[in-house]
Parts: sequence; C-alpha cells; structure tokens
Amino acid sequence: MQTNLSVEFKATADGQAAEAILRQCVHCGFCNATCPTYQLLGNELDGPRGRIYLMKQVLEGAEVTRSTQLHLDRCLICRNCESTCPSGVEYGHLVDIGRKIVDQKVERPAGEKALRWLLKEGLTSPLFAPAMKLGQLVRPLLPAALKNKVPAPAPARATIWPARTHDRKVLMLAGCVQPAMMPNINSATARVLDAAGIQTLVADKAGCCGALRTHLGDHDGGLADMRRNIDAWWPIIESHALEAIVMNASGCGTTVKDYGHALSADPVYAVKAARISALTRDLSELLPEMVPQLQLQIKPGSRQRLAFHPPCTLQHGQQLRGGVETHLRALGFEVDIARSESHLCCGSAGTYSVLQPELAYQLRDRKLGHLAALAPEAIISANIGCIQHLQTGTPTPVRHWVEVLDEALGLD
Repeated sequence: MQTNLSVEFKATADGQAAEAILRQCVHCGFCNATCPTYQLLGNELDGPRGRIYLMKQVLEGAEVTRSTQLHLDRCLICRNCESTCPSGVEYGHLVDIGRKIVDQKVERPAGEKALRWLLKEGLTSPLFAPAMKLGQLVRPLLPAALKNKVPAPAPARATIWPARTHDRKVLMLAGCVQPAMMPNINSATARVLDAAGIQTLVADKAGCCGALRTHLGDHDGGLADMRRNIDAWWPIIESHALEAIVMNASGCGTTVKDYGHALSADPVYAVKAARISALTRDLSELLPEMVPQLQLQIKPGSRQRLAFHPPCTLQHGQQLRGGVETHLRALGFEVDIARSESHLCCGSAGTYSVLQPELAYQLRDRKLGHLAALAPEAIISANIGCIQHLQTGTPTPVRHWVEVLDEALGLD
C-alpha cells in the first residue's frame, strides 16, 4: 500500500516506523473477524482496518477530530488482529504511534485528562499499596464500581518467601500493582520455582514495566520506566548467570520482550535493552522442564477442574499458545479452555476497564458465559488484570495458575 505521509513526519523515527507498518497492510479485513470491539459495535472504524484507515489519514495531514480519538481509544490493543493478519502488520506499534499523534492534536476533556493522569501516576506511586490496604478494609462499604477494582485481602501465605538458595537463578519483575493487589502471585511463583530448584531474585528498585504510561499516551514516561528497570536489573545480570528474567504477568512480559524495539534508537540503553528482551520469559515457558520435578511433589487429591482463560498478552502479544493448559494437564489437572471465542479479550486490557467500562463489562460477561459452560471449580489465567476483571462478574474463584499449582504442591 502506497502512502503519502508528510515529509516532516516521515523524517521522524515514529514516521518511519508508521510508514513501514502501513505499507504491510493489504486491507483484506481478516482482522475485523477477530477484533473484540468490532464484534460488539459492528462499526468499521472500531476495527483494525478502519483504525488503520483513520491513522493513515492523520499521518497524511488530514484534520484530526475527537471522533478519531474515540475510535482509537476504544481499541484494547489486544493484538488479536496481529495473530490473524496474513501480512504480519504490527498493529500494536502502529496504534501507539497513532494515539500519540492524535493526543497531540486533540485536547481531551478535563475530566478525562484527570482520570488518565491519576491512573498513570497513582497506580505507580508508593502510596498505591497503603491506599489498596485501606480500600480492602472498607471494601464492603464501597460503591460497586470502586469495589470491582479492590480485590479481597491476600491469603496469609502471600508473605511466605522461600529461604533456600540454588545455583539456578532467575530475576523476576515484581510489578507495580501486583505486589499490592495480589502479592500471593509473586510469592507463589517463588515457591513453585524453588520446588523446581530455581532461586528467584527481585530488584527492589524495579517497578512498572512501562506499559501503563505508554498505553495512556505518555511515551516518554514509559521509556523512563523501562530505563529505570534496566538500571535496577543490570547489576544482577552482570553478577549472576541468570537463566531468565521471569514475568508472571503476561502484559508485563509482552512489554519487556519489546524493550529492545522500544529503545533501539537509544545509544545508552539499546544494547542492554536487547539483552533484557532476549532473557525475558513468561513463567509458562519454564514449565516444561519443571514438570518432571513437580509431578512427584503434588499432594494427592489436590488437583482441581480448571477453566483457563489465556490472556491476549500471552496468546497474541507473546504468541504463546497451549503451554499452560498442556503442562498443567501433564501435572494431572483437568484443564479446558472455552470452546468458543477463547481468542477474544476479556475486556480488562490494563486500564481499559476503567476508561471504557461499558465495553469492558460486555466483553467480561461474554467471556464468563463461555467459561461457565465448562463448569470449572476455578478459573485460571496468567495476568492480574484479567484475574481481577473476571472475578468481578462471577462467584467462581479466579486465580493465577501458579497459585493453584502452589497450593497443590503444599508449599510453605
């Protein structure tokens, strides 16, 4: 596809990247068939092909309107379209560029700007943890919309961290909201890895992976988060023969695996970022080699009937499919995925459920309907956002798969 992007824009790194991506698109429309918002709204401009058309217009100098901004805002960046696209269009990178340009040209309403600022600054603030504890204390009194964002208090075992050391070591990103909202995911990860003879290291000064600010339009802030994490991790990388940098939140994994791309033009961080991307693994990628050791340690009668919701960031962002359920089955669990629309987003998508609640809850209920048909004892996933979002719509426990495995191992 030929483009006529302005000379000034083409001269920028964003312009060159956008033009390269746009040239790949053949406008076949396969992407619309798997786009969650197109499925809900049936509007061409709320599907990837329509959004690409809008972004192409913007990049060629057409007038940018509030309507353009709204259509781009409704995108979940689930990247399902990338899995479907026969041309390999990197839509996730393109929509980040498109949103950045549109936000520079269209002023958001004051309330919307305030909410977006609160999300990117509040969720990454040291004050988030005490605020979450306070919210959990008064949770029964909170209005439903706010209660949906406050999970139940973590179990006591969330504070138990393995004390053994091992020659095999991995570095784990604790995350920004996960330690405060669901700390048991991190400690369960450390306990399961410990059972397999792997020691988990954490860099205290690391924080948000950068996805939160980037997807809220603060690209410079997102890059700053990435550089901070690299600075925090690098001494550990240099002093230990790490097997991997492990991500137990698939959204973070997608972003950190992209550090090499995001910082490719940075003369100070490019090489380090590429090294970190190469080291990064989703926790599920370590499962195959752990299965033989863990099989012998699972307590009799502890395996549950599970329904697995594979997050978009796992199956589309990282292109990892079938690993979690396959290896949990090898460990004796009965695991199924939804028989229909298992590829579609649940509506969480980072801060999407806050910014676009109507669409987010429609997608949640649609997903839960398919999962409920499996009659599971518990629903499992691999990303904190999906877990919390799905839990607000069902009495069935929704957990990270590593927590279920941790309990079955009876670790402490």
